[in-house]
Amino acid sequence: MSDAHNIGSSAAPGEQPIRLRDALRRARIEAADRNGVVIDLRDAEVARLEILNEALDPLFAQIPDNVDLFDRGISQGDTPRLWIDVVAHVVMGRDKRLYRFVQDTRFGRIVLAESHTASAIVQAVTDYVARRMIEREHALVATPLPEQIAAEKPRRGRGLWSFAFGFIVGVAALFGLALFAALRSS
Repeated sequence: MSDAHNIGSSAAPGEQPIRLRDALRRARIEAADRNGVVIDLRDAEVARLEILNEALDPLFAQIPDNVDLFDRGISQGDTPRLWIDVVAHVVMGRDKRLYRFVQDTRFGRIVLAESHTASAIVQAVTDYVARRMIEREHALVATPLPEQIAAEKPRRGRGLWSFAFGFIVGVAALFGLALFAALRSS
């Protein structure tokens, strides 16, 4: 075998040169070991989020059926998340033991709470849910009901008729003034 086929032909005499196939095999074994660790960590993250999700069951059981602000569920992507609604979720910290409750805003992501205990995050989620329900109540009070909108439409029509009547009276007055001035000058 010639030295051109050997990678790094610095093998000592009597030593077998490292073959690429053997190096690839070792690299695949190392990658599989790392992937196994990553999968185990991800499974641990999902398990901790499922525990938190179960701890939140009593809270979400108290929310009235007509309130559809919250859509709780665990997404199992690259980073598992426990979604509370469309803008807030719980994700595990880098150490995979820290719960981090975050909210996406138009100014970026903000951390609402962090804790190693599920009970502290349950309390933070409870406070968040209460605030969102109050915001919903305020939005419903400020929004006019369809009956109020229908009652306002005739008012707009009356304003148009008042404007048209005033315009006609103004044109008639100007015409009368011009006629009076023409008669006086002749």
